[in-house]
Amino acid sequence: MEMVPSEGNQFVSKEGDFRSCRQSIFDEMKKKISQIQNAAEEPRMLCIIQDTTCAKRVNERLTLNLPASTILSTLYKDVAQKAGYVSGTFGLVWGNASEMEPLDHNREMSLSDSGFEPGGKRNFLQLTDKDGEQPQIASDESGTADSSGLDDSSQERFIGPLPRDATAGCSGDYSSPSYSYSSILNKSETGYVGLVNQAMTCYLNSLLQTLFMTPEFRNALYNWEFEDLEEDPVTSIPFQLQRLFVLLQTSKKRAIETTDVTRSFGWDSSEAWQQHDIQELCRVMFDALEQKWKQTEQADLINQLYQGKLKDYVRCLECGYESWRIDTYLDIPLVIRPFGVSQAYGSVEEALQAFIQPETLDGPNQYFCERCKKKCDARKGLRFLHFPYLLTLQLKRFDFDYTTMHRIKLNDRMTFPEELDMSPFIDMEDEKSPQTESCTDSGAENEGSCHSDQMSNDFSTDDCVDEGICLDSTGSTERVLKPKSMLTFELFSVMVHSGSAAGGHYYACIKSFSDGQWYSYNDQHVSKITQDDIRKTHGGSSGNRGYYSSAFASSTNAYMLIYRLKDPSRNAKYLTVEDFPEHIKSLVQKEKESEEQEKRQREIERNTCKIKLFCMHPVKLMMESKLEVHKDKTLREATEMAYKLMELDGVATLDCCRLVKYDEFHEYLERSYEGEEDTLMGLLLGGVKSSYMFDLLLETRRPEQVFQPYKPGEVMVKVHVVDLKSETIASPISVRAYLSQTITEFKQLIAQAAGLSAEAMRVVLERCYNDLRLLYVPNKTLKAEGFFRSNKVFVESSESTDHQVAFTDSVLWKLLDRHGNTIRLMVLLPEQSPGTLANRTLCQKVGDDSDVPLDGSSGNRKSVEAILEESTEKLKNLSLLQQQQQLQQQGSSNSDSQKSSDTSDFELIESPTQEADSNSSLCVAADNRELENRIRATAGSSGGASSDPCEERSDSEVNNDRSTSSVDSDILSSSHSSDTLCNADSGPLQLANGLDSHSITSSRRSKAHEGKKETWDTAEEDSGTDSEYDDHGKSKAEAQYLYFRTEPCSQDDSSLDAQKCLVVHVDKRITLAAFKQNLEPYVGVTTTQFKVFRVYANNQEFESVRLNETLSSFSDDNKITIRLGRALKKGEYRVKVYQLLVNETEPCKFLVDTVFAKGMTVRQSKEELLPQLKEHCKLDLSIDSVRLRKKTWKNPGTVFLDYHVYEEDISISSNWEVFMEVLNEPEKMKSMSQLAVLTRRWSPATMKLGPFQEVILESSSVEELKEKLSEMSVIPLENLDFAKGRGTFPCDISVLEIHQDLDWNPKVSTLNVWPLYICDDGAVVFYRDSTEEPMELSEDQRNELMKKESSRLLKTGHRVSYSPRKEKALKIYLDGGPAKDPGQD
Repeated sequence: MEMVPSEGNQFVSKEGDFRSCRQSIFDEMKKKISQIQNAAEEPRMLCIIQDTTCAKRVNERLTLNLPASTILSTLYKDVAQKAGYVSGTFGLVWGNASEMEPLDHNREMSLSDSGFEPGGKRNFLQLTDKDGEQPQIASDESGTADSSGLDDSSQERFIGPLPRDATAGCSGDYSSPSYSYSSILNKSETGYVGLVNQAMTCYLNSLLQTLFMTPEFRNALYNWEFEDLEEDPVTSIPFQLQRLFVLLQTSKKRAIETTDVTRSFGWDSSEAWQQHDIQELCRVMFDALEQKWKQTEQADLINQLYQGKLKDYVRCLECGYESWRIDTYLDIPLVIRPFGVSQAYGSVEEALQAFIQPETLDGPNQYFCERCKKKCDARKGLRFLHFPYLLTLQLKRFDFDYTTMHRIKLNDRMTFPEELDMSPFIDMEDEKSPQTESCTDSGAENEGSCHSDQMSNDFSTDDCVDEGICLDSTGSTERVLKPKSMLTFELFSVMVHSGSAAGGHYYACIKSFSDGQWYSYNDQHVSKITQDDIRKTHGGSSGNRGYYSSAFASSTNAYMLIYRLKDPSRNAKYLTVEDFPEHIKSLVQKEKESEEQEKRQREIERNTCKIKLFCMHPVKLMMESKLEVHKDKTLREATEMAYKLMELDGVATLDCCRLVKYDEFHEYLERSYEGEEDTLMGLLLGGVKSSYMFDLLLETRRPEQVFQPYKPGEVMVKVHVVDLKSETIASPISVRAYLSQTITEFKQLIAQAAGLSAEAMRVVLERCYNDLRLLYVPNKTLKAEGFFRSNKVFVESSESTDHQVAFTDSVLWKLLDRHGNTIRLMVLLPEQSPGTLANRTLCQKVGDDSDVPLDGSSGNRKSVEAILEESTEKLKNLSLLQQQQQLQQQGSSNSDSQKSSDTSDFELIESPTQEADSNSSLCVAADNRELENRIRATAGSSGGASSDPCEERSDSEVNNDRSTSSVDSDILSSSHSSDTLCNADSGPLQLANGLDSHSITSSRRSKAHEGKKETWDTAEEDSGTDSEYDDHGKSKAEAQYLYFRTEPCSQDDSSLDAQKCLVVHVDKRITLAAFKQNLEPYVGVTTTQFKVFRVYANNQEFESVRLNETLSSFSDDNKITIRLGRALKKGEYRVKVYQLLVNETEPCKFLVDTVFAKGMTVRQSKEELLPQLKEHCKLDLSIDSVRLRKKTWKNPGTVFLDYHVYEEDISISSNWEVFMEVLNEPEKMKSMSQLAVLTRRWSPATMKLGPFQEVILESSSVEELKEKLSEMSVIPLENLDFAKGRGTFPCDISVLEIHQDLDWNPKVSTLNVWPLYICDDGAVVFYRDSTEEPMELSEDQRNELMKKESSRLLKTGHRVSYSPRKEKALKIYLDGGPAKDPGQD
């Protein structure tokens, strides 16, 4: 046997070693198999966790499937690892149970013992903050977050824009793949607080954090004390900044709001959606602070910290004479890339050197020297005289590209040092200037000459120390520089912009002077960063791509740099909390108490149940509110709160009220809570939830009544008792039953509740709309019949023989069918007493009674019939009288007297002579309210006239918001038409209509669309009727659906005029024609003499014209307005006529509304149209000087020839639109084969477009078009270029773009192929002389022309190719807000 040495140098058997190893493997496998089997047998808990601490992750769910033996501490660790939080810094609470206390993460209790349910049931948990603080995000070092195995130093830290929590501060995607999201620390680790982005206020947040991290500014702000008596703290900018800085230094929150600061600026919520330039904000904010700090110790703080001085000079190169002035600055703008140069500056030092580099004025730019008295070569430049303590450099990354005419951002690389030596930028040259120099101070009121020693004396009086120059006391002009160490500035803030010129995101990289650590302040996120991250903000790309290098570079780069002078004597440290002034300490204490109160309020909110509450109020009927009750309140206390909320005091006592579980959607009372008055609301409602699947109802009873218990599992049934004799359906009675009950048992319940006989009872279930089901199987259960939580049944119990016939043929079915399809409409009638007081007449009944079938009580029917007769006769006779008076007036007066408002105060009505009774007599005036009073009168009341006269009311007084037009005219303006540019007079016009013909629709250019109608307005189509309808539009197959009943309008409805209102109960399956026929007696004129307008929620009115359409789209309490005037007849269409003015700025001008009929020719329609144009629009035109053509939006289309017939050659529809065009010469369009094209000449030499000229082509040949254009313009055929216009008419295009942008001279032979596709009249064609060279424009001329073109194209509605986002001017209002101009909208 082979022996091998063992671990202890002893020889063992190799075979024995193998056996023992194999046995150990078997034992281990057996153990694992046993564990797997036990784990498989052990129940598992499905845990679903919602993170409620972060708005970004509130919709995400963490899912864990754990064994039941898992302890709570392990659950917390698993959740922490999956969510990326530090364990113990958050809480877990139940999301679907009554227990709302957080689960103890230190307890060793298993999930099964903690109330978790196994077996695949979902255990909903919510991840919440702990003690009011946000959960700590696990760092890579802690090992709880996902890590790639690299240490923190090896990973790239994040400084780019973070994805913020549902804010809109970024207008685009600006993330860079080179940035990682590691090392994002919360406040407990960085020690700093972020600022919440209101929407697009990232620029504000970056500047505020920079000012906060500036010790000198922060300390000075703390030393300023707010005076309550002098100013409102809400509008005090320094106080709100001071308060914000205190919160940034002392708050425990991760981020705080800036709304109080922006409110002190005078901004409203809309300002949060305006992104501005951070440098602009800095300037405006500093100006506002200077204004607020006047006459205080901080009055000169901004100048002391940020203001520098420089000299702007011009020196003559011949005599050495120098003219100069002193300017101050708060920041230095540095050019990234000089104009016209492809190479950008590589560093800040290079840009600073270019800033002070002088330029030579020579040639045409020579300078006029006052000493030489002539133009001489000169040198012009800038010299720094004084650098501020805090040096601000703005990198001018936003520029304008004159090639593309777009605003652009320059992303070129520009480096900047951490320490900047400014000594090289002071002029080292010893200037031996002449005795006198021309000197102007930008801050002085007067300009003149001064000696150089005056400049020195001016600086010697400054309070601050001059870092840039040090002038001796003798006033010598020689400048002596300070030591180099005194001009060294250290970088401490880099404000970064990420994005494009159209928009982006700002954040700040700031160094703390306490520990020298750099931090990224990205709105509410604060994180540590390194010098490598700062270098990434230099911008640029890896390679050099020449002029367009910035287009391929990273869009995240530095925009503003702030340096602080390294001067130990002036460099300040941050004030600690212990060193705060007393007024700041009191402010800290006040803010701390406010935070504690807010924390307590949040805790109360977290434990407050908010549920919808309903109440059937004895007086106010159904009321709705929201009940907010703490989860630890009892049901009795909640009932008392609901009692007060619903204002039942004095209406019902508290002991007559109770809260029950309610389902509003099904109107179902789910259960009552008997004996649970002391149960906590958290237990009854199932815990605190964001929303509940049920509601609460505060139920009331009378003192003698007893509450009925509602048990779970019951269904609620609303029982309506039907009386066949009176044809009425009673109000519902509530009955509760079980789904397991049979129909027989259910009938017994109804009989007991309604007092009916169960033997003869018929029960009808309405499962849904128009679904009636007779329940006739005795032993069938309610569940089998389709009962649900809430149901509606109709019952009838009588000895009639109606139950012997089939249900669908019974009176019961017809009554229920009518009940289900009847709607209640509010009809507003026109004035019932037209005419002036002298013309009013009392009309006695003459002629036969009109038989109008009505339902309802007989007494009411008699009253209505009497009113109908009088109303009809009165309006007929009055109309005849008015017409006779008008004829007399026409014979004795001119047209001006016809328009007098004394003739009538309502629209004239055309009275059909066939309906006039020859025996009608005209009588004395009747009161205006007589008819309405008699509508309310009981049966048998006489129609005596009232002797009390009343003041007449005209339509213009009643409807003063609507313009009226002549109703006698066939040309009527509907209330929803476009704004009329000419007023319609009231004179009557005669229209030759009645051209009834069959409707054949065809297209002019193609018969492929034959039989199809073009739909111009989908809301209203053909108003004509088909053969299946009678003359009134009533369906012959649905003649039974004519239920129509009226009643007077209630005086209680303040929204309607009860004097003119009629309540109509009508079957909604009735057609509009039948509905109008039934309304005819109430209006007093025939159906052809009034129009029906539907009133929508916003009080807009639209005319209903489709006579064959039913009222199925109407619902209960819809409003209808009846207007007097001739309605459209069968085959008629309302048409809007616009004038086409091709060479005007607005080529489309509305003229009138008119009526076209089927079978009418175009010439006939012109004959009818021209008198209207003459009367209403003062256009006196001959019939051969106008043409009609198709209108598609603003585009002119097919020219209609005089012999074309509507509905045969021309498709027409309701609310159709047509162009009317005035011709300057006789009509050339004679045939369907011709083509009318609108042409326009482009002259490159003058940069102008000529007027439109029409060209008539006999064919679609390109050659013919070019020949016509050559003949018209005298351009040689071989030199003529043409192109089709783009867009809608008039196809406007900028003269700067037309020469290159259009597709000139397409290679086609016919016009009807790609890319032209000119197949119809009205196409726009531009043409030019190819030999004509474009005008040479200077830069100023181009800019001026671009402005003019932009203005012109915007006026015409043309979409300009470059339309930058309109920016709102950044303003800070010192008086609390902008002044409101009452004249502005």
